[in-house]
Amino acid sequence: MKNLQDLRIFIETARLGSLSACARHLDLSPAVVSAAVKRLEAEIETVLFVRSTRRLRLTSKGEQYLKHCRDAVAILDNAYAGLHDNDAELTGTIRLSASSDLGRNLVLPWLDDFMQIHPKVTVQLHMSDSYVDLYGQQIDLALRYGAPKDSSLVALPIVLNNRPILCASKAYLDKVDNDIGSPKIPEDLTQHNCLCLGHDEKYLSEWTFEKEGKTKRVAVAGNRRSKDGDVVRRWAVAGQGIALKSQLDIAADLKAGRLVEVALDGWQVANYPLYLICPERRLIDPLFNAVKEYLIERVEGVLA
Repeated sequence: MKNLQDLRIFIETARLGSLSACARHLDLSPAVVSAAVKRLEAEIETVLFVRSTRRLRLTSKGEQYLKHCRDAVAILDNAYAGLHDNDAELTGTIRLSASSDLGRNLVLPWLDDFMQIHPKVTVQLHMSDSYVDLYGQQIDLALRYGAPKDSSLVALPIVLNNRPILCASKAYLDKVDNDIGSPKIPEDLTQHNCLCLGHDEKYLSEWTFEKEGKTKRVAVAGNRRSKDGDVVRRWAVAGQGIALKSQLDIAADLKAGRLVEVALDGWQVANYPLYLICPERRLIDPLFNAVKEYLIERVEGVLA
């Protein structure tokens, strides 16, 4: 199916932004990749890329055509997969990115269990609280909190009713009770040692709370901050201050009593849904669907 192969080459070239990178990724020669793009442009009588010595970018018509190509190839791949879902064991590589806290404490053991069930599957796990570039790095899937801002990404919900929880250890709350007291309303947090989490170049030093249609933003500060969510969680467990953490990340700590929720007279933080994200629909194959369903099942078990 030469024409389908040309579409795949076009999609990968657009994703990687380079003919040579596409050639390496698909194990083809640069000449084959270049010829496929030229053949496709000639067939549809449209210039798909603007080329220079250093850069390759889509034209406006190329961007429009890319979306349709992704959908078309995904439909064909899913149709093929549907014919062979029950023919063989699951195989392939899961190249997944997850945040540090979620990745270390939940996803890591979950993937070990998944691989026990499906021994022909291999895993590449990337853990970081920075947002990975799914187009620029060799990562196919990402578990991310919050809907992606990039509308070209495919986002499938793992859990929607997850929310950030204000939490601290009982030891910290007991320590402050005789001094400033436990916080009762959002403004009280300005008197407490707040453990701030950072993403990329910013730290989340303003926490937003909602109640009955009203919003309050509180500037918080403390003597500890980190860009690693697991570090912030460990500080909170150790009694070093108050943290704002995903319910999913601290569910085990709450059940074990290592952390307790700090209630603020009905003020809460908006839901923080978890999505499984991939750069394009053609990656939604039997392995992807099996991973997605397995993650949903495990998350529901944690939050039950």
